[in-house]
Amino acid sequence: MTVRFHEYGGPEVLRLEDVAVGDPGPGELLIRVDAIGLNRAELSFRSGHYIEPVRRFPARLGAEAAGVVEATGADVTGFAPGDPVSVVPAFSMNDHGVYAERAIVPAAAVVPRPEGLDAVGGAAVWMPYLTAYGALVEVGGMRAGDTVVLTAASSGVGLAAIQTAHRVGAVPIATTRTRAKAGRLREAGAAEVIVTDEEDVTERVLDLTSGRGAEFVFDAVAGPGVLPLARALAPGGTLFVYGGLSGRETPFPPMEVMSARAMRAYVLFETTTDPRRLLRARAFLSSGLRSGAFTPTIDRTFPLDEIADAHRYLESGAQMGKVVVTVEH
Repeated sequence: MTVRFHEYGGPEVLRLEDVAVGDPGPGELLIRVDAIGLNRAELSFRSGHYIEPVRRFPARLGAEAAGVVEATGADVTGFAPGDPVSVVPAFSMNDHGVYAERAIVPAAAVVPRPEGLDAVGGAAVWMPYLTAYGALVEVGGMRAGDTVVLTAASSGVGLAAIQTAHRVGAVPIATTRTRAKAGRLREAGAAEVIVTDEEDVTERVLDLTSGRGAEFVFDAVAGPGVLPLARALAPGGTLFVYGGLSGRETPFPPMEVMSARAMRAYVLFETTTDPRRLLRARAFLSSGLRSGAFTPTIDRTFPLDEIADAHRYLESGAQMGKVVVTVEH
């Protein structure tokens, strides 16, 4: 069974259909999918608001999963049937999709599943941690003593960024719109929590950093909110925008604010499609998992036949961590 949609729309357009999978081609693997990590990119792709449009209908979904190798295509090395693996987002959903019982994916987008990590965990770690690591450590060079401000901090990426900051000795400051999740964010490791409906973000960050400002802002929301975040940056600091949850146009901060500061977009593909960066990211994540520094936060799981409900739940924003879909065989 494979999840497809025949038109843009809400979760109701998702259909579970019998689709022939076929054999893997050169450079591809056939994966028995055991768990699927849901991401907001799939909501955007399904509704027609993604960074690329659907090229043809019916369309597939999904770029993050865990399972077992069932067959290898020509020219594939390093994998064999029976290997437990994870699929990382490193391809267009116009070309492949992992919302299925079985899926063909590029071998370059598959990594061995770290020992001791089950399928649900294996579907929940790669996108969040590779996003946080890729921007903050690989590109930004975050170091011990740096301060990083995290928006949408209760998301899977936000929670992974908190742990990533602790891993390198940086100080994570979480923002949240209301107090509903503030306590849980502190429990998750946030050094401080700013409630944006009640507090001035710029003033609070400057106060918490003794007037210096934050070396990094990691923003999933974008829109007009980038202006107070930019004003909270330290000289030489960087504001990474990696999402657009606000759905609003994002202004570039005034030049007097951005003098000696930087603002840039970050996409996960910068890490997952670069073999050397992916190798370093895998080593960073694997060592963190082994040491216990990284623990994936699973908010809730849904069976595959409840995929529409899983999308509705993710859209609600009620989750704290990752939403995962499990596949029975």
